[in-house]
Amino acid sequence: MNIHTVLRTCGLWLACVYAVAAQDLRKGRVFDAQTNEPIIGATVLIPGTKTGLTTDERGEFSIPAGASQLRLSSVGYADQTISVGAGAVRVALVPAEQNLQTVVVTASREAQLRTEAPIAISKLSSRLISETKPTSIHEVINKTPGVLMVNLNNEQHMMAIRQPMTTNAYFLYLEDGVPIRPMGVFNHNALLEMNQFTVSSLEIVKGPVSSIYGPEAVGGAVNFITQRPTAVPTVRAGVHLDQWGYQRLQVGAGGRQGKFGVYVGGLVSRQRNAWLASSDYDKSSYFARLEYAFTSQTRLTGTVSYNNYDSQTSGSVDSAAFFARQYVSTTDFTYRKTSSLRSRLTLEHDWKTRSATSSAQSFITAFVRDNRLGQNPAYSIRWTVGSPTATGQVNSNDFRSFGVIAQHTQRFRFLSSKLMVGATLDWSPNTYYAYQTELAAELRPDKRSVLRYTQLRERPDLRLADYQADIHNTAAYVQYDLEPLPRLRLSAGLRFDRMAFDYTNSLSQSTGQKDYRQATPKIGLTYDLSKAGGPASLGVYANYASGFSPPALTAIFLRRTTPTPSGELFYYNLEPARFQNMEVGGWASLLNHTLYLDGAIYQMNGANELLNIRQPDNSFDYQSAGRTLHRGVELGLTYRPSRQLSFRFGGTHAIHRFVAFTLSQRVSDVVQNVDGNDMPSAPRTLWNTEVSYYPAWLKNFRTSVEWQHVSGWYQNQINTVRYDGYDLVNVRVGYEWKGIELYVNGLNAANALYATNATRGNNPTDRTTYTPAAPRTLVVGLQYTFSGK
Repeated sequence: MNIHTVLRTCGLWLACVYAVAAQDLRKGRVFDAQTNEPIIGATVLIPGTKTGLTTDERGEFSIPAGASQLRLSSVGYADQTISVGAGAVRVALVPAEQNLQTVVVTASREAQLRTEAPIAISKLSSRLISETKPTSIHEVINKTPGVLMVNLNNEQHMMAIRQPMTTNAYFLYLEDGVPIRPMGVFNHNALLEMNQFTVSSLEIVKGPVSSIYGPEAVGGAVNFITQRPTAVPTVRAGVHLDQWGYQRLQVGAGGRQGKFGVYVGGLVSRQRNAWLASSDYDKSSYFARLEYAFTSQTRLTGTVSYNNYDSQTSGSVDSAAFFARQYVSTTDFTYRKTSSLRSRLTLEHDWKTRSATSSAQSFITAFVRDNRLGQNPAYSIRWTVGSPTATGQVNSNDFRSFGVIAQHTQRFRFLSSKLMVGATLDWSPNTYYAYQTELAAELRPDKRSVLRYTQLRERPDLRLADYQADIHNTAAYVQYDLEPLPRLRLSAGLRFDRMAFDYTNSLSQSTGQKDYRQATPKIGLTYDLSKAGGPASLGVYANYASGFSPPALTAIFLRRTTPTPSGELFYYNLEPARFQNMEVGGWASLLNHTLYLDGAIYQMNGANELLNIRQPDNSFDYQSAGRTLHRGVELGLTYRPSRQLSFRFGGTHAIHRFVAFTLSQRVSDVVQNVDGNDMPSAPRTLWNTEVSYYPAWLKNFRTSVEWQHVSGWYQNQINTVRYDGYDLVNVRVGYEWKGIELYVNGLNAANALYATNATRGNNPTDRTTYTPAAPRTLVVGLQYTFSGK
């Protein structure tokens, strides 16, 4: 599939405009004003009467005979009253940005009110994503309170959600509720495989959600909700570029015809000769979603996502280059190449019942994945201070997945309760190999840092890892919600997971089987303190949840640089990390619902955390015997005093600390443990705040100023050196005229010198390596949107 195919598809949808417009003129249609997606279950009333109805799965309704006016409302949208003429009725409802009654789906795999979910969850709306116009998805995600997606350039990243900035498998990435990778094959760069242009909204859960989603959802889960077929024929096309050689072309189109709906979208992007040497990359990403409604109760949805990514990976720079703003790569041979294909087919059914207070819904999703990843990574270079040589690595990590997710929800009259049961099956054959490369190291005059690496030869005969593993992930879960008292809602859940794999380790010429299993409970409550019909809404919640994360297979089968005293060459003894999380939080909508607050206080205790110790040659030794503490407060605030002005703030203050962690058991070592130390790469304070202005005197014009603050952090485990952190200012301006939108984003407008990551080992001779961030960047884009009737 290529961009020409996408353009031809868009043309076909333009031709469908007349066919769709020719349908029954006494039908009405309700859709989202931002995305043009149909709104299901919107209420349609004749003012002054009790006559009403709701929209179907296509957002449609039959206009009552004799109606001259209609009042339309839906959860999360501003109410609207319209006059009914002789023709068709098309109503675009405007999302209420700070409305407490936001609908979320990630908390329980089905739609529910935010105020009924006893967890810390944030929704990033279609409007916010559209106005941000991100080059990389971190520009959106970092607007979430308590979340820092660390930009490693070229869409590569790490994550920090109730954790330090880490590459560990403590986060779950989902596309429409389906994990994009199987448990055991986590990759911290997985989100570069997403299509920025076809994301409708984002939901981010903070803290363990293991009772529903299982392991790896420890720090949190990020769910990308894709664009649905639009209620009216819609085509979007645009270009997006900056002065550093980045260019992107993106196209999307969708519409509905009777019971059938489709959306297709794609982008192709490239970067050449950027501010950071040896950082060229190409990406192509395509997405299609088809929906078919057999009846109003039975629906079928299929999606296909394909992504191809090929990038140079320039890596980090030393202090001399960083502070001189000499962004010259030490490597010109490292790379990362990925291709991913994901597809799922979901069948949903609403079971008819005699009572509105007793209903049931079921779904079953079948999914497949096919991933190929090959790289010569800069972070695998091993160099000892003063040496004129070094080693590198070439590796390949491929997997295929075949799986099923099934869930049934039954609602009861008894205490307005709800029972949810589900199960998942995932079979993912995985192959991995890594071998050594030989490098020459050109040193700076002080002999303590490298000016440039040169690859001399690849050594496939020197294998570092070589295994095949058939991963079998199975799980079953149950959750029960009830309302024992008015406005008090309790939720309890339990999930059991088993991750098992049969393996062949070619390095040791051995075969075997290993499994990890764990039950993860959760219990929570929400209490609505609001007065019915009052000018304010107020509620609190509390929850306890446990989670665990098995070690990644790439860690288990990595050959140790030094065998253990007992002669072990691999990390078969690694144990799953386990966490216990407790939190209380609340929300409030005040000042006639112009001010919205959402906050949480949490403490998460970790045991057997998979931590790494940086060795003198920059390699890592893994241990899973440490105990850690993660404690913090998160706050989100949205204030919109008028249609012209909006203010948003999201931030956290947290500590991430070693409670008990042994670095060495050798008496001769000066530092043997880091008990009580801050964990490295753990800034205590993060915030992101933004002021947006929509002038009444210039319709469809917008401007915003964003300030992101990341406080300092310790660079190593022994807490001897710190990085000061950074402050970043972004300015965005956009104007739309007759469907044509021109926008300009000034990123790092103050041209601050900063690094998104700065680390150092524990040895006195170690030096800091910096991941430099881009200097001032001017992004310019032009987008055209056509909407039919």
